Amino acid sequence: MTTKNSTLVSNFEASPQVANEASNLHGVVRVAQGTIALAAGDSTDNDVVMLAPIPSNATVTQLFIGSDNLGGSCTFNVGIYSTDGTVKDEDVFATSVADAAGMADVRFEEANINTAGQKMYELAGDSEDSGGFYYVAATFNATGGTAGDMSFNVQYVVN
Repeated sequence: MTTKNSTLVSNFEASPQVANEASNLHGVVRVAQGTIALAAGDSTDNDVVMLAPIPSNATVTQLFIGSDNLGGSCTFNVGIYSTDGTVKDEDVFATSVADAAGMADVRFEEANINTAGQKMYELAGDSEDSGGFYYVAATFNATGGTAGDMSFNVQYVVN
């Protein structure tokens, strides 16, 4: 029988102990959440809904999103944009999420499980943290065309 320790356990058992990043062990969970009223013209192909600014050094642990029936065969991606509106990775979290669904956690729908514990800047494809914020956003990839609500709840840790 073997026992395999995670980095968190190995650091804890080390002598002297090695401090783990608070975002990975004993950090405080923060939340960004809300509901956005979308007009009929807000859910066409390539329209972007900026959901929340998240610190570049944050670790996103859960990302729930859901919407009303927005019409047609409406779907959207969930990804990361810089605060100047430039797309970093349109579908890093989720691809082609169907509308008219209840709130669902899409944090690892598209992202590999190996991204657990990665910071926003890493998920955005940047090699170093330049500070600041990124937007979590929904980008429509199939047109809806009907007014409705989109709700989100992003849970993240920064300390």
